[in-house]
Amino acid sequence: MKVGIIADTHDYLPNIDKAVSLFNERKVEHIIHAGDIVSPFTANIFRKLRAPMKAVFGNNDGDKLFLAKSFEGIAEFHERYLTLELQGKRILVFHQPDFIESVSRSRDYDVVIHGHTHKMRVDNREALLINPGECCGYLTNRASVVILDLNTMNVEVLELPA
Repeated sequence: MKVGIIADTHDYLPNIDKAVSLFNERKVEHIIHAGDIVSPFTANIFRKLRAPMKAVFGNNDGDKLFLAKSFEGIAEFHERYLTLELQGKRILVFHQPDFIESVSRSRDYDVVIHGHTHKMRVDNREALLINPGECCGYLTNRASVVILDLNTMNVEVLELPA
């Protein structure tokens, strides 16, 4: 099973569109958004996804109620964190990495995903730790997403074209 991982889209529509197209082309079966979608109008692009999406709210997601309403049928939102199991792998998702060190060294999860820092990070500890970087490219001038193959636990970092 391929999982598309994205974070920190911050309303940047051109890169959201590129990420959605990439996920569809690569036939990902599930998408995880690690927060900071920001505005409800981005749902128009995310609606093109061919796989279900689960998301956590980030610190810049303003009107959470309207955001969740706009994404009905596209994504399921979670307030602070999300735990799920896909293909027998236990996954924890949150936006701000306040407790990342303790969680990533725990054996409670196979994969730990976060956003917020806008910095790409893949670290194999007790749990596979992933920050897909920023989709928007605002802070680092590097726009990226990740595809995780849960069968092999291979992480593919994909730069979005300029």
